[in-house]
Amino acid sequence: MSGHSKFANIKHKKEKNDAAKGKIFTVIGREIAVAVKEGGPDPANNSKLRDVIAKAKANNVPNDTINNGIKKAAGGLDSVNYEQNVYEGYGPSGVAIIVETLTDNKNRTAANVRAAFSKGGGNVGTPGCVSFMFDRKGQIIIDKEECDMDADELMMFALDAGAEDFADNEDSYEVLTDPEQFSAVREAFEQKGIPMLEADVKMIPQNWVSLKSEEDQKKMQRILDLLDEDDDVQAVFHSWDEE
Repeated sequence: MSGHSKFANIKHKKEKNDAAKGKIFTVIGREIAVAVKEGGPDPANNSKLRDVIAKAKANNVPNDTINNGIKKAAGGLDSVNYEQNVYEGYGPSGVAIIVETLTDNKNRTAANVRAAFSKGGGNVGTPGCVSFMFDRKGQIIIDKEECDMDADELMMFALDAGAEDFADNEDSYEVLTDPEQFSAVREAFEQKGIPMLEADVKMIPQNWVSLKSEEDQKKMQRILDLLDEDDDVQAVFHSWDEE
């Protein structure tokens, strides 16, 4: 099946993920708060909360932190109402960028996102201006070194569980699902004991853009770094081919 995504270099991703560990507690804490508010504090009856808990564990968030987040959101004590917003725009050379945020201050977040785009030579556009260039998919990334199954066996298991697509990359496997099937497929992997490096619903670009000039690369990285430093930003998706 297709090897269409840019997740070949696990080492590169791990280095980036390690740098982002400081923020992941904040990101997941807000996702827990929203999941509990929408579906209640019991993971058995809240698939979204189960997915967030799995994401937290994959990022080594301690169980006490997870449980305290659930209790705080369920009790409403000192809990904050977070509003979800999505910003779309362009970076250098027309790279498409989507920014998902959870915030208690929409004006602050909007100003920070616009500033990040501007400082990197990009601009925020109107809603829908780039999202049509992406497909929303559940995505599971598996490190080959941590997986005992061979590619064919894993592919058949994934497809039987309800996955849409499977890619055998250089040092990883990638499984794509319909967003509605993501929770069921992720839980099938979890029950089978298959270690998942990443498991989340993401916006995956249909086409990738290479930045030829070093200046454009620096500008694009500037945008991504500024967005990554903003606690209100939950996720950033873009079409820059970083390989």
